Amino acid sequence: MQSGVWALQPLVDMSATEFRAWQALLEERTGVVINEQRRAFLQTNLSARMRELGVADYASYYRQVTNGPRGAVEWSTLLDRLTVQETRFFRHRPSFEVLEGYLRGRLQHGLAKPWELWSVGCSSGEEPYSLAIGAAEVLRDTAQPEHFGVTGTDISLNALSKARDGQYGARKLEQMDADLCQRYFARQADGRFKVIPRLAARVCCARLNVLELAKAPMSGMDVIFCQNLLIYFRRWRRREILNRLAESLAPGGLLVVGVGEVAGWQHPELIPVADERVLAFTRKSL
Repeated sequence: MQSGVWALQPLVDMSATEFRAWQALLEERTGVVINEQRRAFLQTNLSARMRELGVADYASYYRQVTNGPRGAVEWSTLLDRLTVQETRFFRHRPSFEVLEGYLRGRLQHGLAKPWELWSVGCSSGEEPYSLAIGAAEVLRDTAQPEHFGVTGTDISLNALSKARDGQYGARKLEQMDADLCQRYFARQADGRFKVIPRLAARVCCARLNVLELAKAPMSGMDVIFCQNLLIYFRRWRRREILNRLAESLAPGGLLVVGVGEVAGWQHPELIPVADERVLAFTRKSL
């Protein structure tokens, strides 16, 4: 067998007991549920990391990641392997069309304070930069074109590092309008595209576990995007997260959630946006 092929093979099959232990650890620490359908994903990523460390079995590796300060460092490394998600700019166009319409409506009432936008589960930065571009476009011909700020949060340090770097391959920008690419990205010598400094300065990325939203400093947000994140959590946890996000919205603020990620959730302070293409809410004004 070729070594490259062997590298992709799990060390040994994970026992039912070991699988349950890893499931419980992930849910306890991150809220993320690894169901039976994603067992192969978990096993492959664990075994790849174990092979790098020379650890022969899942139980030994479990003890390693749960043991003291060194375990905390290894847990952080492993987490990057388990939480990297595929994303792209302006993912789910209707959500960004709703955002643009909302911001243009806000603009008619003046700009008392800078708009504050939040991308929850920002991954490698495509969503927060998309939010920044959306806000910049609405404000482009006004006297205050940079009167906004975007915060991106994620649990993965590796993803946050990529977001802060702000460089992307051409494939990531394929679905973006050419004029937006030209306006907000600079082509690099290696063919990649880097977010221009003026836009990058409006975006801040920080580490945050969504299980700890109660401790998050974000409040009075004008816009919150939480898309393609809730699907990894149990239903009760999704509702708990959304309730926290609702409380972080400013009066009149906009919350956008991934379509189909939560069913039947309501909040006394939120009004559903009347657009069947999206799952979005505005907070009642004072």
